[in-house]
Amino acid sequence: MWKIKPPLEYAKEVRYRPILESLAPLDPMTLLKLNRGSPEEEFPNLSRNKTVMAAVLTLDMYKWQYHRATDSGVIFDDVIRPGLEDPGQAAGPLSVGCVAGDAQSYILFCKFFDRVIEAYHGYKMPGNQESDFNYDNLKGGDDFDSEYAVACEVRVSRCVDGFSFPTHCCRGERRKLHTVAKKVFGQMAEEFPGKLYSLGELEQGMLGEGITMETATDLRMKTGVARDWPDSRAVWLSKEGNLAVWINIEDHLQLVTARADSNIKEAFQCVCVYLQKLEALYRKMRHSFVWKHHLGWVVSSPAQVGTGLRASVHLKLKHLPLHTRLADILQRLRLHMEPAGSSGVFRVSNAHTIGFTEVELVQMLVDGVKLLVVMERTLEDPDGSIHHLVPAQK
Repeated sequence: MWKIKPPLEYAKEVRYRPILESLAPLDPMTLLKLNRGSPEEEFPNLSRNKTVMAAVLTLDMYKWQYHRATDSGVIFDDVIRPGLEDPGQAAGPLSVGCVAGDAQSYILFCKFFDRVIEAYHGYKMPGNQESDFNYDNLKGGDDFDSEYAVACEVRVSRCVDGFSFPTHCCRGERRKLHTVAKKVFGQMAEEFPGKLYSLGELEQGMLGEGITMETATDLRMKTGVARDWPDSRAVWLSKEGNLAVWINIEDHLQLVTARADSNIKEAFQCVCVYLQKLEALYRKMRHSFVWKHHLGWVVSSPAQVGTGLRASVHLKLKHLPLHTRLADILQRLRLHMEPAGSSGVFRVSNAHTIGFTEVELVQMLVDGVKLLVVMERTLEDPDGSIHHLVPAQK
C-alpha cells in the first residue's frame, strides 16, 4: 500500500520556522475580539434604504467583506454606517450611503466600492483616471449672461497619504495633520499670504462672501466625522478673501472659492494655482496626497473620488425647472441641479467626479450652463420649444 511520505525537515528550517512565522503579517481581524454574530445575523435591514449602498449590497457581498479589516482597524460596518444613519429618501438627492475609513478601504473592500462607484458615477471599474489642472485649456466660463448666471463656486478635496480619513482617524492623527498644515501654510505665506484660524475662534463674518461656516451636524456626529469637535479643525483664509481651505472636516483638506459673479473660469484658476502649490509643499514634507491610478485622487467619499472636484454655477430659472424633460437633459449633460436657497435660483454642478479630468468636468459645466440659459430664454416665449435643443449624451 502506497503511503504519502511526510515532507523532509531540515535542522535550520525547524530552528528558524517560529521566527519566519512571526514575521508573516497577521490578519488584523484575528487581533480583535468583537462580540458579534454571524454575517447572516448582522446583515442590516435595507428594505427602506434609498442609498447606492443599499442598492449594491447583498448578503453574499456582506459575507465576503465581513471578516476583513484594514491595517488601521476599519471594518466593513464602519464603511456602510453613514447609509444606515441616513437612509435617504426616494424623492431626495441620491446619496452613496458609505464612506472609506482610510485609503486601504478602497483596496480591501474593492468588491463593494467598485460597484458603488460604477452605480453612482456610471464609470466602469477598474479604469485609468487622469488629472489636468491646466486652466488655460478651459474654453469660456467668463462670459455667462449675468441676467441668468449670478454666482459660482469651486470645491476640491484632498486626503493625505499615511493617515486615516476623518471618520476613523484618532485625535493624534488629526492633531498631526493640523500641525503639518500649519507648517505648510507658514511656508507659503510670502507668496500666498493668509491666516490660519481654529474653528473655535472663527466667526461667519471672517469668511468671504458665499463661503459658509462648517459645523458639527447631526450626521457628522453620528458617522464620527465630528468627534471631539472642534479639536484640530481649522480653516486657512487667503488675504484677498477669495479662498478658504478647511482642515480636518470631511476630508483632510478642502479648498473652496466662491464668487458673487459667475466667472467660473477665474474661480477654477484660483483653486488650481493654490492646490498645485499645496501639493508641492505637502510632497516636500513627505506627506503626498493620496493617488491611485484607477481611482485618481482618493478621498473619504466614493461620491468625490477621481478629481475630488465640485464646480457649480447659480442660475436664475423660472420655466426650465418645470419642464418635463429636465431630468433627461441634466443626465445627458452629466449635470446636477438643486435649489440654491433663494427663490428661483438653482445650483447647477457636475454630477460626477471620476472618468474625466478636472478641466473636462468644468468644461462640461460651462457648456451645459450655456445650453440651459438658451433653453430658459426659448421657454420665455409661450410658443417656445426646446426639443430640438436636447443634446446627445455627454
